[in-house]
Amino acid sequence: VLSALHLSHYDLVLMDLQMPELDGLEAARRARDEFPDSDVKIIAMTANAMSGDEERCYEAGMDDYLAKPVKLEQLSRVIASNFGSQYVH
Repeated sequence: VLSALHLSHYDLVLMDLQMPELDGLEAARRARDEFPDSDVKIIAMTANAMSGDEERCYEAGMDDYLAKPVKLEQLSRVIASNFGSQYVH
């Protein structure tokens, strides 16, 4: 994720919390530290939703949170709430 952000601008990152090498929380923290002026939206995604996960995601700098399996209407709602309804088709 961090390498990709160094190479190109992204409007949206769907960040899994459980990744090899670096978990999503730490990746989000580093992204916010390394790109403080970026307007990229980071949306957390996890299959193992546990109590407190959502709060930890916001504390790490994520903009929203989705539990897997993600339904299209949930993803559309999150995109609309972060970018406006004109981006949801």
